Amino acid sequence: MLDQLLDTLNSKPSDPVRLPLLSSHGPVLMILATYLLFVKVVGPRIMQNRKPFDLRGVIKAYNIMQILYNIVMFVFAIHFMLGPGDYNFRCIKNLPRDHEFKTWERWLTYSYFFNKLLDLLETVFFVLRKKDRQISFLHVFHHVYMLYFCFMYLYYYGYGGHGFFMCFFNVIVHIMMYSYYYQSSLNKDSRTDLWWKKYITIVQLIQFGIILAHSIYTLRQPDCPSSHFSATCAGSICFVFIILFGNFYYQAYIRPRKTENKVL
Repeated sequence: MLDQLLDTLNSKPSDPVRLPLLSSHGPVLMILATYLLFVKVVGPRIMQNRKPFDLRGVIKAYNIMQILYNIVMFVFAIHFMLGPGDYNFRCIKNLPRDHEFKTWERWLTYSYFFNKLLDLLETVFFVLRKKDRQISFLHVFHHVYMLYFCFMYLYYYGYGGHGFFMCFFNVIVHIMMYSYYYQSSLNKDSRTDLWWKKYITIVQLIQFGIILAHSIYTLRQPDCPSSHFSATCAGSICFVFIILFGNFYYQAYIRPRKTENKVL
């Protein structure tokens, strides 16, 4: 497995078509370094003696944009996988470079990568609003990992294939998540009335479970070598995310209920 990883890292991009920010590691690493520096050092120092910014209007527009963006991705992903892409879900492979719908696959996959860039703004808003409690290790790690993993997949494995299939489930979660964020931004007190907040985490856990199960299924197909490394990486990180998000769900929703029952 280590030899396969080293071979992959030393290999050239599998697709000669390099869309914006995908030509080398430099631009994405620079973006992530700037993001971490602002979130962990510069931003908190700037806001230390300032009042939180009122960004409700900006956040409403951002959430609406994210909802529409993810709905469009969802519709086109379903259409592409079941239609022009004609994906074999037993062994999902990238379309050949000369396929008539390869350009579709490239831009649909890239649209997901670009959305991971837009997701970074969520943390910037937290900093400017002094919502430090929401900037957890899980939050930052998730954003950093998702963006860089998307880059690594597109750079080394090309557009589409097994990775595109995995992204499809995350799009569903994002539609729910940004719908929640939009509703909670309507007024300062609405967040306490959103009874379905915890179900977003449940859907996230189900998403990780489905991807983990499909990755294991893919690895058990001896005649599907092209997706094995992708399935290994996806399955491994989903296992980690199940632990992290499961712990978050326990700490946020189960543990407080146990404490209340003890007090009563």
